[in-house]
Amino acid sequence: MNTNTFLIVAGVLAVVCIFLYNSIIAKRNNVKNAFASIDAMLKKRFDLIPNLVATAQQSAKFEQSTLDMIVRLRSEGTAALGSGSKKAAEIDREMSKALKGFMIQVENYPDLKSNQNFLQLQHALQEIEDQLAATRRTYNATVTIYNNALDMFPSNLFAAMLNFKPEALFEATNDERQNVDVKKLFASK
Repeated sequence: MNTNTFLIVAGVLAVVCIFLYNSIIAKRNNVKNAFASIDAMLKKRFDLIPNLVATAQQSAKFEQSTLDMIVRLRSEGTAALGSGSKKAAEIDREMSKALKGFMIQVENYPDLKSNQNFLQLQHALQEIEDQLAATRRTYNATVTIYNNALDMFPSNLFAAMLNFKPEALFEATNDERQNVDVKKLFASK
């Protein structure tokens, strides 16, 4: 093999390695960006919750434990935002469950349901929940693309050499997969 051929092969290999490295880095950054989008939506949700709770407290003698739990989770969630930790995802799951129960319990309070401010806040919260669901789907799609790059040949060889680690998908817990027991929520009053 002459020197020119060796240099061409080495150059092509270098270009391929640079391409693979940059591709994996871009995918990993997309995962981080998608997770940050979930953080942004959670912040939006946490900013809305105090208004929702205040309206509920003014409009009805609402079950205090439910409101206390929502306020506590909001506080914990706000503290976890931006940390890049999975703690925000755990708090998000708890918050989603608490908010579902909250909205179901609201059905027992006609004065609260007819309060225009509460209706607007409830609509805004539902919109945020829908956006959160879409953001979670986007996150899972970017994680799948990134993890595929780590698992597929030839990028898997390069990823293994540089010790890239797969990311976890955002998954519902077993509790979240169950239907909400409305009868149990109403009986807890």
